[in-house]
Amino acid sequence: MTFSIKYTVYTAAILSCLFLPACENDEKAVQRLNNKSIGVEEAKKVEIIYTTGGKTKAVLTAPLMLHVQESTPYYEFPQTLQTDFYNEGGIIESRLNARYGKYKENEDLVFLKDSVRVINLQKGDTLFCNELYWNRKRTGAEFYTDKPVRIRTKTQIIDGIGMEARQDFKSWLIKKSVGTVQVPASKFPM
Repeated sequence: MTFSIKYTVYTAAILSCLFLPACENDEKAVQRLNNKSIGVEEAKKVEIIYTTGGKTKAVLTAPLMLHVQESTPYYEFPQTLQTDFYNEGGIIESRLNARYGKYKENEDLVFLKDSVRVINLQKGDTLFCNELYWNRKRTGAEFYTDKPVRIRTKTQIIDGIGMEARQDFKSWLIKKSVGTVQVPASKFPM
């Protein structure tokens, strides 16, 4: 009798091992689930018009915009963006381009990176950098960075570390110039 009970228990154990499904997670399936974001809205071929007092101040265009609704919501522009800034007369006075942008709603702050370029279309001064912040609350210094910058004017190229500039890019200040800067004799202090 003891033999038949042991035999039945061993047989049941062996048979259950054969019929139990394997409990293993597919790594790719788990990664796909982890990568899915809840609360992400997507818009393609975006054009956003910023106005004040009925006048257009800026027009932002981008091929893709993501609105991520997490604990701190933000808008992301992962495939380039361009913003044209208008003067009071409705004429474009400066243009901003970047390969990536992120707008944090709660902070009213835009972070731009990767081939950032700002140009004043009347003067021709152009800023080149890899990281730039845009904060409309910083009147007179809406653009700023603490990273390397290059500014090209009609007569010179100026490299530096850190910079502040007006949104229209009519005036700018490099925090720390690096390299040689040519100054015409007529402008040199005596």
